[in-house]
Amino acid sequence: MGTTTPPRTLAEALRARGDESLAGLLRARPDLLNPVPNDITQLATRAGTRASVVRALEHLDRFALQTAEALAVAPDPAPYGTLLSLLTGDGLDDGEQRDDAGAAVTAALPGALATLREQALVWGEDDRLRLVRTARELLAPSPQHPSPTGLGPTVAEATAGMSPGRLQEILAATGLPATHDPVSAVAALSSLFTDRTRMAELLDTAPVEALSVLDRLVWGPPYGEVTPNPTPPVKWLRDRGLLLPVSTRTVVLPREAALHLRAGRAHRVPEPVPPAVAAAAERDPQAVDRAAAGQAFTALATVEELLKLWNGGGPAILRAGGLSVRELKRTANALDVTEPIAAFWIELAYGAGLLASDGETDERYAPTPASDEWLDLPAEDRWTHLATAWLAATRTPGLVGGQDAKGRALSALGPELDRSAAPDVRRRVLALFAELPPGTAPDAETLLRRLRWERPLRGGPAASATGQGPAPTEGTDLRSRLALWTLNEAELLGITGRGALSAQARALLAEGEKAAAARLAPLLPEPLDHVLLQADLTAVAPGPLERPLADMLSVLADVESKGGATVYRFTPGSVRRALDAGQAATDLHAFLAAHSRTPVPQPLSYLIDDVARRHGHLRIGAAAAYVRCDDEAVLNEILADRRSTGLRLRRLAPTVLASQADPGSLLEALRDMGYAPAAESADGDVLITRAGARRTPPRTPPVPVPEGPPVPDDTLLGAAVRAIRAGDTAATAVRKEPADAPSSNAPSGALPRTTPAETLATVQAAAMTGSTVWIGYVNADGAASQRVIAPVRVEGGFVTAYDHTADEVRTYPLHRITGVAELAEDGKG
Repeated sequence: MGTTTPPRTLAEALRARGDESLAGLLRARPDLLNPVPNDITQLATRAGTRASVVRALEHLDRFALQTAEALAVAPDPAPYGTLLSLLTGDGLDDGEQRDDAGAAVTAALPGALATLREQALVWGEDDRLRLVRTARELLAPSPQHPSPTGLGPTVAEATAGMSPGRLQEILAATGLPATHDPVSAVAALSSLFTDRTRMAELLDTAPVEALSVLDRLVWGPPYGEVTPNPTPPVKWLRDRGLLLPVSTRTVVLPREAALHLRAGRAHRVPEPVPPAVAAAAERDPQAVDRAAAGQAFTALATVEELLKLWNGGGPAILRAGGLSVRELKRTANALDVTEPIAAFWIELAYGAGLLASDGETDERYAPTPASDEWLDLPAEDRWTHLATAWLAATRTPGLVGGQDAKGRALSALGPELDRSAAPDVRRRVLALFAELPPGTAPDAETLLRRLRWERPLRGGPAASATGQGPAPTEGTDLRSRLALWTLNEAELLGITGRGALSAQARALLAEGEKAAAARLAPLLPEPLDHVLLQADLTAVAPGPLERPLADMLSVLADVESKGGATVYRFTPGSVRRALDAGQAATDLHAFLAAHSRTPVPQPLSYLIDDVARRHGHLRIGAAAAYVRCDDEAVLNEILADRRSTGLRLRRLAPTVLASQADPGSLLEALRDMGYAPAAESADGDVLITRAGARRTPPRTPPVPVPEGPPVPDDTLLGAAVRAIRAGDTAATAVRKEPADAPSSNAPSGALPRTTPAETLATVQAAAMTGSTVWIGYVNADGAASQRVIAPVRVEGGFVTAYDHTADEVRTYPLHRITGVAELAEDGKG
């Protein structure tokens, strides 16, 4: 494909590339593959569309973008030297302190230019560099969308439509000779502004106030407002063309004049080198790993507590989707965390597939069947599952509490929390962590500065360039906010410890889940099978408990405090809760004796026996509701109690009271009065009220919302390149015209037309000689196409041939072939 002729179009430049280079383009810009282009010309056309170019510009680093911006204000085409001088300056001091950035720019420019060429944003040889037209339109200055360089239009663009008389007045004011036409007048003025010596002489005659006006406009924006009677300094500049009118009240500093004032630089501060991520603190790597492991254990405990909290059926789902503010507050209080952190844990469990909607009529959130499998995993495997889900999730809990574009509140588990850039930002932040030595905590400001250098257009000037609004202020763009949320969430999840990346997280990023689990396992505490009972009706768990012990203790006692050790308190209500769940007093005594390293305190034994003796003494069933008790004195006491007035009790028999309240309300009311009633069935048996585990049907975790098309693998890239090459061969193949054929006025690209007999004869001859022919073909859907084939066999009304366009052997019905033509020089063109 090599050629000595410089490419005249982007398509020719792409056609001259090798297969590896084309594959690199499709890998960098996967949107060009959907669907696979038919040929190189279609690929070039698609690469120049506005949406594709904007997407490509958004993925450039700052210096590659600055290079493209400099090309947008350079002549088209521009030689390499012109581009370099726009980025480094012309070597003459412009009054500002200069540094040695020119050497860094000179060293970095070939790499930036190679990136732009690889992504088909720039094409042409070094002596004729061209920016693709759409990119030039996006980045070049215009009144509606000022250039990121701060430069304005050229003299030729700013004087378009200006009267010839006015142009001659400007020439006279600058001391230039008159010309015979506007074109030569504009050329003379442009030549003056680009001549360093003559321009310096002109500015030496300018009033000091006029130079102050230029100083305010030189680095942009280049537009200014004037009154109908401008001040003398502005009038001096306007008379000499240093300010040209855009409208009756607006003037602009022409590009050539601004470049002179800037010493030839397109940007005030070129940034050829990525800013380094500074270290905020140096810590002991082992201390970092231990701190991260401790936080990982806390993360597991928090998610388990959330699942237990919603085990019997979680909060209802809002009509618009998501969790209400009240339910978020309630969950945050139960988990003893703030609402933003509660939203993070809820979204993490949802993203990991542990929580979902149950799909019932009164739709609620509940644990999924996968949550039970997750709970049975070892602690280290449970953590890697959560960490992997967090890395890939596009849902962004940091947005909870904010507003969408329409001013509606964003709720946890709501439908508007997906941000496709989140996984990329998380992985990039952690990759920058990993580049630092173990135990090093990065400085957040320098980390954000590095991210902004790598993607300066994400949510920033790209929006302005595409007409979607101005660039946000530093630190408020989406990528910066995602990075800050990543720092906080990584610490909560145990990815980082004390601000530095842990060894288990490094293993997760570099080697996968198994390696990370192996690193984490020795750092996690072993579950304990015992507690320490104390005489003040408390039990101390000095560490994590085995699951059966923890589950039973959560029913028998209330959690009083958490930390390095968990303190449980036994109360009459908690003991009654265990009895309601079907436990007998003897079962509770045996359980405590088996799992306590200290003797069971006497007050605790008395508490269990006392509650058990009174438990079930009162029986409540449904009439609407009734109370039954063998002791008439107890019923007399209830009737005499003023607190029972609202229950509207009346005696049906010496041992039975009836109520108009429902059994549940009656049960709670009597408990609040200090009694220990038990619910009973229609058969008179005590109802055991174990907490029912509510599970959703099998659910898959939410699918991340991709940021554009997925990056294709090598197999797909190879097949796509072969298909594009084959299609290009068919589209550019040179046809051999028959010697006796009359001159044809058929349009270029029209299908060949031959009679059925000529078609049959030509493909039979091609099959015998092994030559290649060009055919027109109409498929069963009526779609016409051109194909280059090498016939192998012709029989039964079909031709079997190797199709160069599809790069495979295919069989075509002869009656669907519109015509056939031989190719010049055996079809390779």
